[in-house]
Amino acid sequence: MNARSVDGPLILIVEDEPQVRRFLRTSLQAHGYRLLEAVTGAEGIRMASQYVPEIVLLDLGLPDVDGLEVTRRIREWSRMPILVLSARGQESAKVDALDAGADDYLTKPFGFAELLARIRVALRHARRAEPGTDEPDFECGPLRVEFDTRRVTVAGAEVHLTPIEYKLLTTLARHSGRVVTHKQLLQEVWGPQNTQDNQYLRVYMTHLRRKLEPAGSSARIFKTEVGVGYRLECP
Repeated sequence: MNARSVDGPLILIVEDEPQVRRFLRTSLQAHGYRLLEAVTGAEGIRMASQYVPEIVLLDLGLPDVDGLEVTRRIREWSRMPILVLSARGQESAKVDALDAGADDYLTKPFGFAELLARIRVALRHARRAEPGTDEPDFECGPLRVEFDTRRVTVAGAEVHLTPIEYKLLTTLARHSGRVVTHKQLLQEVWGPQNTQDNQYLRVYMTHLRRKLEPAGSSARIFKTEVGVGYRLECP
């Protein structure tokens, strides 16, 4: 299907359920997005390569190729954001999709407002990662991270972090709004030889929370996705 001729970002929907495609088509077009639609994994891979959309909304339970394989195939050549929309709500399904290269995961049924928010986050991250784009300072409520000076402040007061704490924070900051799996965090912060030591990760997350989340505040920016990983979520 050809994209609707408006100026918004181009989204590829890979979904075999007609009612879900109809809901997404009506809602997303009303918000100015251009759409492509595929009903099989093979068609989705072909259209991703041919049209290079700005984001892919991907179902896992496709009639030919599983969505995990679609994700892996796209990741062989592209970093375009992939947002999984699936009825598989098990923790293991989320972990598998994220480890395969998906950027985020929403379990059906989901709210449209949340979907829009996840799309905006994914598009912001993709633009920030474009070659030649300077990495801006990161701000999340009272938290500010200055990447060029490695300076971290909370409400203007500088906070000292160990090298490991800083690397863990910046990894989460660069993926803010998206869940990062235990395996991904361990690999990026400690290296590929430490991808199973979840207890080590929990200890350092406790340190970050103690230093960066204001005492007595009910607002928490570090969210735990039980059995999956962590998400840095700004208010």
